Formats: sequence, C-alpha cells, structure tokens
Amino acid sequence: MARRQWFLPSAVAAELDPDRATGRTGRHKRTVRDWLVDFACFLIAVFLGLVISDEVQHNPTVSEGWAALDHLLGALACAGVWLRRRWPVGFAVTMVAVSLLSNTAGGAALVAYFTLAVHRPWKYSAWLVGAAVVLMVPFYWWRPDPDLPYVLSIVLTSLFAATTVAWGMFVRSRRQLLLALRDRARRAENEAALRAEQAQQLAREAIAREMHDVLAHRLTLLSVHAGALEFRPDAPREEIARAAGVIRESSHEALQDLRQVIGVLRGGDADASGRPQPTLAALDTLVAESREAGMKVVLDLRVPAPESVPAAIGRTAYRIAQEGLTNARKHAPGAEVTVVVAGVPGEGLTLSVRNPAPPGEVPQVPGSGQGLIGLTERAALAGGRLTHGGGPGGSFAVEAWLPWA
Repeated sequence: MARRQWFLPSAVAAELDPDRATGRTGRHKRTVRDWLVDFACFLIAVFLGLVISDEVQHNPTVSEGWAALDHLLGALACAGVWLRRRWPVGFAVTMVAVSLLSNTAGGAALVAYFTLAVHRPWKYSAWLVGAAVVLMVPFYWWRPDPDLPYVLSIVLTSLFAATTVAWGMFVRSRRQLLLALRDRARRAENEAALRAEQAQQLAREAIAREMHDVLAHRLTLLSVHAGALEFRPDAPREEIARAAGVIRESSHEALQDLRQVIGVLRGGDADASGRPQPTLAALDTLVAESREAGMKVVLDLRVPAPESVPAAIGRTAYRIAQEGLTNARKHAPGAEVTVVVAGVPGEGLTLSVRNPAPPGEVPQVPGSGQGLIGLTERAALAGGRLTHGGGPGGSFAVEAWLPWA
C-alpha cells in the first residue's frame, strides 16, 4: 500500500492513509508522483518561456531594457513554480500581476492557473482567469504582437487559459470522485460490520428467550422437589430416595436441554404449537418438499441411522441444510443442488450444500443477508464450524462440521 501511495498525489494519499507522515508545518510530504509532476510543470514553464522569450527579443515595440526585465521576471516566475503547491492562490495572483509586465512568464502563469483549479474550488479560478482576460485588453494594446492581430491575440490567450483551467478542474473532479468512492466503500464496510453485530446480538437474545422457555419447566420441577426435602426432613427413606432420583433425572435433562438450546439462534425455530422440532431424520422430508417446489436436489445421506444423531446436532444440521436450500432456490434457480451428510460418532457430522452457477437470469429477491451469519453463529455455539463462499464458475457452497460424541 505504501508503494502504491508513491504514485498518488500527496493530498489523496493522505486521505487514503490518515497516519501518513506530514511535514514540519503540517503539510503533506510530496510523493514520488508529486516530484515528477512538479518537475514536468517546471519544464513546461521553462519551454514556453523560452519560446515566448524569442518572440519578445524580436518584437520591435519592446525596448532592450524592457526585454531584459521581461526575461528576468519570466525566470523568477519559472523558479516560483516549485512553490505552487504551498501557496496556490498567492502564486496565481502573483502570476496575474507579473503577466502584465512579462510575456516570458506566460508559461508559469498557465501552470499557476492549472494548480489553482486543482487545489481550490472553481470560483477561485473563475475570478482570477476572468481578471487575467480583462487585463489582456490593455496589455496587448500596449504591447501588440507583431505577427497576430489584436483581437486574435486576446482570443488565443483566453483560450489557452480557459483550456488550462478546464483541465485542472477535470483533475480535481477525478480526485474528489476517488475520495468519494473510498468513503462510500468505507461506509459500506462499517454498515456491513454493524449489521453482522446486530444479527449476532439478535441471535443471542433469541437464545436467552429459548433458554427461559425450555429450562423453566425443568428448573421449576427441581425447585419443588428440593423444597419438599427441605420442609420434610423426617419423610420416609423411600420417599426421600424417590425425590432425590427425580432431582437427579431432572438435573440431567435440564443439562441436556441447555446443550440443545445453545445451538438455537432464532425464536422461529421452535414451533409455537408445541410440536417436536425437526432433526436429521426429517432431512428426507425437507428434500422432498424442495423437489415438490420444483428444485433439483440430490441428497447423499451417508449416516446409517439418522435418528441416532443427538437431537441438538441433528436440528442444527437440519437448519443448515434448510438455509442452504433456501439460498439456492433464491440465488440459483434451476441449478441442481447437492446435499451431502456424513459422519460417525466420535468423528463428527459433516454437511455440505453445493450448487453451480444458475443456468439463466436470476430475478431480484429481497433478503436480509443475515441467514448465513446466523448459521455460522449457530454452528459455533454448538461447538462446530461453518464456512461459505463462492467457487469457480459462479458456484456456491456451504460446508459445516458439528461435533458428534
């Protein structure tokens, strides 16, 4: 990145990298590009000055003493080009005044107009160039060009000045566009990060709600039996043993429910009617429903007994497959989707949902874009991992690994 900034204007490089070093007076240090451009501007001013100097030398209306002063002011103006970045307005105003006395300073004046248009808003250039054009009227009356008519001299000089200012304004607009695109990209990245954080926060809030719903019954049962033992210490031994067994069993079930609910990220996962949540054994039904909806789905289920997969892991795998099929139906309609599920106890459960590029045009489908973020969080809270991304030829894949003890 630092090497790339060598070939950017110092003002743009400083905007792209605020930590970039500045000079002792707070000005941005010149980059390699700045030095090259400044040297080119100096050469242009010198070249134009030499060309005009020859014309002044052979102008019969200019005395020898005035020609010497013209050449001296032109040389000083060319040397002043190196100060154009530090004082663009002051340098341009000085060149307007010097141009009234020296034709040789014309090249340096054009460089000054260009610099002003690049570094300051257009109104500065409009006022100064307008003043310079007005002052050309008495100047060419006082020192006419022996080879050009009076009106043509004014028109050509005005055209050169206007063209130079227009070029400078174009350069300024390009720089502003670059910085605007940079700011837009930075805002988009910040907004995406904020949306991701909000999605994770909503997922954690959903976990808290489901923990309350699922564990409230277990914990209430534990409290009732523990309270009975506390207030009836003289109960028969068999009754105490039975209550202790209920407490132990309820505690074990509460722990199992806690492990299951950690993997749940959305309040909509649980059916409000109280029906059991889907597990890996319901994957065939999910695929069948997708096929009935017109999707081309190939299911490769390499788990001998899907019902043996723990409920929490099976439910997480089911939700990942469900989200993968939903995304494929939205973003790759008509493409064949392949769902592969494999695993054995002790090695974990792997699941992948892959689809190639869509065969035709994809209609615009609204969506929050947070589904994969929620699935990644779900897999992480279950002790696993999930990756997703595009592949060659426009394909897309979602791959997950979940622990299966």
